[in-house]
Amino acid sequence: MTPAADTGHIPTFLRPAYLAVAGLLTLTGFAQMPIFKRYYIADIPGLGWLAAYFVTHWLHYAGAAMLLGLLGYAVADASIHRRWPLKAGGNGWTQTALLLGLAVTGALRVIKNYEGYTLSEGWIVYLDIAHLTLAMALLSGGLSAVAWRAIRRRRILQAASMR
Repeated sequence: MTPAADTGHIPTFLRPAYLAVAGLLTLTGFAQMPIFKRYYIADIPGLGWLAAYFVTHWLHYAGAAMLLGLLGYAVADASIHRRWPLKAGGNGWTQTALLLGLAVTGALRVIKNYEGYTLSEGWIVYLDIAHLTLAMALLSGGLSAVAWRAIRRRRILQAASMR
């Protein structure tokens, strides 16, 4: 058995890889809306590529492929090392559901870009708003989880120092 299987935790490289890919997807996702050019962020030396739509578009696709690869690896690793059912709290299952929703809406947005596939304008707007809403929910949920852990850790340290 590998050390990851003995402890029942995910491999250690997955968390930083996931955070890096999530950061890339967040940056390139927002860059596809012209906010970086509008607010002159792209004028900062070295950040001009943020205003190039097709560069950020293809980087977003590459990041999505990397995210799907990481998720596939995590599922395969859990299956191989028999860590089913996965033990996750409410926040973990919520993030999983949000990631699944992002993957589905993202895949449908990719399909709409293919020639020969037509979707109604209302459906395209729905997909865009759903994808953005899911991304914002995932970001705010992740930030609230980090804040909650910090608050809880602080309370534990305060209680320990009072003893």
